[in-house]
Amino acid sequence: MSDTEDGTPGDDARGVVADATARLVAPFAATFGLFTTFHGTSSVGGGFQGGVVLAATVILLAFAVGPPRVRAALAVPRTSALAAGGVLGFAAVGVGPVAFGGAVLELAAYPIPKPAVYATELAEVAIAATVAATLVGLFFVLAGETDA
Repeated sequence: MSDTEDGTPGDDARGVVADATARLVAPFAATFGLFTTFHGTSSVGGGFQGGVVLAATVILLAFAVGPPRVRAALAVPRTSALAAGGVLGFAAVGVGPVAFGGAVLELAAYPIPKPAVYATELAEVAIAATVAATLVGLFFVLAGETDA
């Protein structure tokens, strides 16, 4: 640990503490983001809020360990594919009933028990994926870690 002249911890010590704290908090924050996403139909929360919490978890790790290390794990094709997959998943939930003889967004047409609940949950997950990927992508663009 390197201390500065005034006795405060140096950058090395702050980096170790931030790294350890972020690694400790990140699993709990990600779990809370998933909880918020999946409970959007029955309580406060939903896909947007859950996606923001998941993105904030990734950004927390980027602040702690450095954007390049996190960016290496989240390549541009991965975040772009996640955002596009979320949009396609949301569209599939809305247009899917047409394949079963229903109208667009007629969730009762799905041949599953409680179709409205499961279809809505799938839509919430798709929204969370799109929001999280978009926010993480924007963070890395603003951090100068990737091209737009």
